[in-house]
Amino acid sequence: MGQALYRKYRSKSLGEIVGQGHITDILSRAIAQDKIAHAYLLTGPRGVGKTSIARILAHEINQLPYTDDSQHLDIIEIDAASNNGVEDVRDLREKARIAPVSARRKIYIIDEVHMLSKPAFNALLKTLEEPPEHIVFILATTDADKLPATIISRVQRYTFRPITIADAVAHLRTIAEQESISIDDAALELIAYHGDGSFRDSISLLDQLSSLSVDDSVITRPLVEQMLGLAELDTITGLLEAYQQGNIAEIVRLIDLAEQHGASAAMISDQLIRHIRHTITEHPVFLPLVDALLEVCRSPRPHIKLLVVLAGRASESTIYPQAKLSENKQPTSQAPHAKNPEPVVASTAPSPPQQPTKPAKKPTPSPSPSLFEWGALLDYTRKHSISLHSILSACTGVLTGSTLTIYAGKKFQKNLLDSAKHRPSLVSALASLGYDDLTIETIPSPKPPADSQVASIVAMMGGGEEVDVKES
Repeated sequence: MGQALYRKYRSKSLGEIVGQGHITDILSRAIAQDKIAHAYLLTGPRGVGKTSIARILAHEINQLPYTDDSQHLDIIEIDAASNNGVEDVRDLREKARIAPVSARRKIYIIDEVHMLSKPAFNALLKTLEEPPEHIVFILATTDADKLPATIISRVQRYTFRPITIADAVAHLRTIAEQESISIDDAALELIAYHGDGSFRDSISLLDQLSSLSVDDSVITRPLVEQMLGLAELDTITGLLEAYQQGNIAEIVRLIDLAEQHGASAAMISDQLIRHIRHTITEHPVFLPLVDALLEVCRSPRPHIKLLVVLAGRASESTIYPQAKLSENKQPTSQAPHAKNPEPVVASTAPSPPQQPTKPAKKPTPSPSPSLFEWGALLDYTRKHSISLHSILSACTGVLTGSTLTIYAGKKFQKNLLDSAKHRPSLVSALASLGYDDLTIETIPSPKPPADSQVASIVAMMGGGEEVDVKES
């Protein structure tokens, strides 16, 4: 059975550690000057080398050679996840009093130390406060926030950083060359990217892919995307373009294509967020989209949520095209000039005396569907009739000619609007906004989609109500 690559290429000395120079430099100098602390705390994300450095540090403190299979009576490793009781720590305290067998110091490595119980921490605290001269504790954890402040104050703390993509790619390239794995740089970068700052995870991904490099075939980015269940890069960029153009049909097609290739809605959302993050300086228009995409993974139906998020911009431009045109239309100050205007001839006859004119009566503007704003009615009722506002908030209104059709969504809300209590308030509110003598018709159902593309989405979602999505 072959050895896993992440174990085969595990560092053997502090000088071989990659990406944690801010820690290894200090520790190397301290060992060279024989300034050994009685307790160290190594914290940081998983897979960045905490346990490896703990083992290397223990061997270099005792001036012992280190290999992956090194075992020494005076270097004891304890897994706090399975030895987290107070009795386990009391047993450790008793054994710690015994002098080392052959090494300079007896060293205890406690991995995942945050898993210790509160009584166990209290028992360990006494030993950390007054440790024997020959004892060194090396504590490692991915969750330092769970450690008591009394423990943290008695150790030297070293915080590990996630591995940068550049460091990960360089290290993966070295391993690939030594293992004769043919892989291009784009594929290595994608592996490093999905390693999430962990050398162990990145090397494990490379190990999985190594079997594809046979007969001089090269591992490419599409192969990595397929293995990881990712949508292709062209699909991700195509979705962003379709979102910006308001092309619902293309959005639906690309999502279906990605899901057919095994990419989940959550994975597509994550890829979109990552792509936007790395191109945000060139395309800041996508920044509001990131906030909406973060909700996809938390949704009970992520595939529907993703569709709604991406189709939101398209719905705004297709459902209300008349309103948009009216907003962009500029008023003209004068009528267009004729091509051949007749010359104006001055008259020499005396002008007749001018009669006083009565001020013209201002005509009442007729309602226009393109200018009717349901939001204005909601704002007015919010200030003047809270009970009516609460009913209208769940409804949708459409003005056609002199008829206002209100889609109440439910029969109960229709009955409320038709009641003697709320109908007069509704008529009064409309009159205050300049809409007199309207015929009001209430429908006990949601407003049907006005666009065929939107209708197809509603059908996919199992029915629903058309919503006006506006950018803030």
